[in-house]
Amino acid sequence: MISFNYETDFELPNEAALERWISRVIASEQKSEGELAFVFCDDAYLVELNQNYLQHDTLTDIISFDYSLGNELSGDVFISVERVRENAVIFSQSFEDEILRVIIHGILHYCGYKDKSDDDERVMRAKENEKIAMFHVEQ
Repeated sequence: MISFNYETDFELPNEAALERWISRVIASEQKSEGELAFVFCDDAYLVELNQNYLQHDTLTDIISFDYSLGNELSGDVFISVERVRENAVIFSQSFEDEILRVIIHGILHYCGYKDKSDDDERVMRAKENEKIAMFHVEQ
């Protein structure tokens, strides 16, 4: 089950389409869908999580807590809408594509993809682009 939660005044305009897309992405990675919660918040909310749970004192666009068991993906994905808006401008992307990228980034981590090394980051970016294309094909 996929749920979308809001700790800010932002709301996704197309939750049903996003839910279908996330489910298709999970299936495309030969994984199954468990309990996935997406929480959209502001920078302050995410910084507090970062400090309290990860001992990092930095801004970030996403923090994910992975509760997956085997091939069943479960977890909580916290996304700073403020950071996504700024990153869209910095990277010359539409806000829609940047929010898709961050949403699927969390799911790809649950699938086992990493982004700490340059090689891992290249693979992650390619997977993000592949999965974003899947969303646009459905639309």
